[in-house]
Amino acid sequence: MPTLTINGQPRQTDAEPAMPLLWLLRDELGLTGTKFGCGIGACGACTVDVDGVAMRACITPWSAVADRPIRTIEGAADAAVAAVQAAWVAGQVPQCGYCQSGMILASAALLRRNPAPSDAEIDAAITNLCRCGTYGRVRPALHAAAKALGGAAAKALDVAAAKALGGAAAKATGGAA
Repeated sequence: MPTLTINGQPRQTDAEPAMPLLWLLRDELGLTGTKFGCGIGACGACTVDVDGVAMRACITPWSAVADRPIRTIEGAADAAVAAVQAAWVAGQVPQCGYCQSGMILASAALLRRNPAPSDAEIDAAITNLCRCGTYGRVRPALHAAAKALGGAAAKALDVAAAKALGGAAAKATGGAA
């Protein structure tokens, strides 16, 4: 039976290899923080972190990422996720909250990759849809999260978390896998 690493924990599955990661997480493993929105990878409600990269779980077969660490919103917050969550609360970003798990993980992935993104870089990287239209709060909150992380210091803060996740995320932040 294949084993995946989800939120730092080994999880076994006998699900069909073509099953989207979203349904494995929600239906097979009970991790319901990852939401279904569109089923075609357009809205981002299903965004999870796969080895440091924001990925749409509704269109990604779980077998395609089985050998890479996966983080959902239920996982322990690293420095980037914690900073985004705090900025989201301070900036009153969410309204209904349905899209927020994906938006938060996509934002944290952006800050790990680019600790001081411009407005244009935020717009290019955060393509998640919000039915409540909170986009005007997202950019200021992301800038606040980047400031809280100390810009370039954000990468250094996440080395330990990246090591815990392993793989390319650790290499991207300067840590060893």
